[in-house]
Amino acid sequence: MSSEGSLVSLRGLPMDNWMAVLPGGLWDIPLWNLAIPGSHNAITYCLDMNNHSPIDLKQPDMLQKLDKFMKPLIRPFVYKWAITQEYSVREQLDCGVRYCDLRIAHRPNDSSSDLYFYHGVYTTITVETVLKEIRTWLDAHPKEIVILSFSHFLGLSQELHALLISTIKSIFNSKLCPKMDVVTLKTMWSSGQQVIISYEHNIANCHTELWSHIPYWWANKNKAEELIEEFESRKQHGRPGGFFVTGINLTADLKYISSHPTKSLKDVVMTTYPMLLDWVREQKPGSCVQSLNIIAADFVTESDFIQTVVALNENLLNRST
Repeated sequence: MSSEGSLVSLRGLPMDNWMAVLPGGLWDIPLWNLAIPGSHNAITYCLDMNNHSPIDLKQPDMLQKLDKFMKPLIRPFVYKWAITQEYSVREQLDCGVRYCDLRIAHRPNDSSSDLYFYHGVYTTITVETVLKEIRTWLDAHPKEIVILSFSHFLGLSQELHALLISTIKSIFNSKLCPKMDVVTLKTMWSSGQQVIISYEHNIANCHTELWSHIPYWWANKNKAEELIEEFESRKQHGRPGGFFVTGINLTADLKYISSHPTKSLKDVVMTTYPMLLDWVREQKPGSCVQSLNIIAADFVTESDFIQTVVALNENLLNRST
């Protein structure tokens, strides 16, 4: 805080390079003590809408059977509830997203080694293509840091894991930040690093460029009130020491979907955003027991979510000294 005690506002920062223009008082703070906006299931804007494409193998057996015999009836429901983001990864980054939840799969009966993203069904775009898009974006925004969380692997052999890691290293190269005890904006800027890779597989232990899986607080609730109650309860037990994600994404199971036939995931999310954002505005980043770090959501470009999360960092600047 300045000698006059004036408050710093982070509202109105340009979202495409908000990290680059943060006040110097935030440059030496560990990244896991900053508030960072994230995208839940980031690559679902390009799901394969071809009804011949398979349902992903993590879906309930009942849904897979219904899809097999009643595809024209079932597929519209799958699509309405599987899409969590409508903007491309570059557009999300331009809007301020700095954490991407990436769920990786090898499509069944695919003789190639191509990998895709999935949620309900698989994407039409490959993992390699998206990673190259992110690299291009980073080249144009040299002081922005992105955290890419690779998880929920489906159908990957050890060979495909090795190929994916090789692809990650090849695309991002010197921009990769290796595992270290403390990482800040200043340390990453000084070394030209821009990418932190979280990898949810024990193979990550063999690669210094891969960080272990970042914990994701998932409430598994379909109502905003219950989600908030769950996170308030978790906060009482304290935050993890490093990076962690609080996912304010609602969960709709098969029972909920079938009882809301005219709705879509977006309908539900947009009606609950006002309450969820009121809760987010009350949160504080930092090292305290109840502090939050990465906050991830669905349809992140459709509300004031990203700006709200970034503005939470004002709390780190406006503390009394």
